[in-house]
Amino acid sequence: MNTTPTPYPIGTPGTPWGDAERAEWLSRQTRQRSYESEVLSVIERLRSRFDVEAYGHLAYGADRYSLMAIRSRDWRDDRPIVLVTGGVHGYETSGVHGALQFVEQRAADYTDRINLLVAPCVSPWAYERIHRWNANAVDPNRSFRDDGQAEEAAALMRLVAPIRDQAQLHIDLHETTDTDESEFRPALAARDGKPFEPGGIPDGFYLVDDRESPQPEFQQAVIEAVEQVTHIAPADDKGELFGTPVAARGVIEYPIQQMGLCTNLTRAPYRTTTEVYPDSPRATTEQCNAAQVAAVCAAIDYALAHR
Repeated sequence: MNTTPTPYPIGTPGTPWGDAERAEWLSRQTRQRSYESEVLSVIERLRSRFDVEAYGHLAYGADRYSLMAIRSRDWRDDRPIVLVTGGVHGYETSGVHGALQFVEQRAADYTDRINLLVAPCVSPWAYERIHRWNANAVDPNRSFRDDGQAEEAAALMRLVAPIRDQAQLHIDLHETTDTDESEFRPALAARDGKPFEPGGIPDGFYLVDDRESPQPEFQQAVIEAVEQVTHIAPADDKGELFGTPVAARGVIEYPIQQMGLCTNLTRAPYRTTTEVYPDSPRATTEQCNAAQVAAVCAAIDYALAHR
């Protein structure tokens, strides 16, 4: 039986993309939802309770986007700083709406104890096209370093720079979806001229810790809270999640600085990346958003208790 994956429809197998292939890829991307009506409208509702600011602007052809951040109004130097980011990968919907739902429904529970900064949709072009990359076929979540190539990442780095050394917590809200395996990983292999090696998608929620500075008790506190909302992804028969060995139940570790991941933004002692699985038959859209909110609340609770 032939199990060789079908070649990606753009480019020549084994040859990295050039300008022509990137242009062909871009021509296939279509706007499928509205950043303005689904994200900016929610942020506007929050202006009465929070400070809202544009921290950057994107221009891709005729498309223009304002990058928006939400900040607690009574910012005080004696309070710990909490950073929440979502939509670094625009297609990961609960990352965006989980962040907004947290601000709308739960942030008031904490704003007298923390300084809160939220960037709910880091990649609006990709949000509208339900894609992982930006319009230049660059993954923003590999660009959080000085030589990063994504303007989305660079703008967020500029926003966070003043608090980089003071932050107590950074939680970055993501999803792992079936399209990671059917579209985004094959596209990545094709773009880079590498062979695509099929894998499996974990069924359930998991976290990504920093391999160089792990915080296992913190990660487990988040896992235990989220488990009240949705199921935790079990390890596969190799003891792995998404091709990475499990460090603890529901937790894997990546070298976040080496990879240029978003949680490399600060030197916060508590950092984690959530991974919700929206394609599970055991999870609804509401559960996915609620899982993100539960993760943020548990992370803040832990950080406040362990200052």
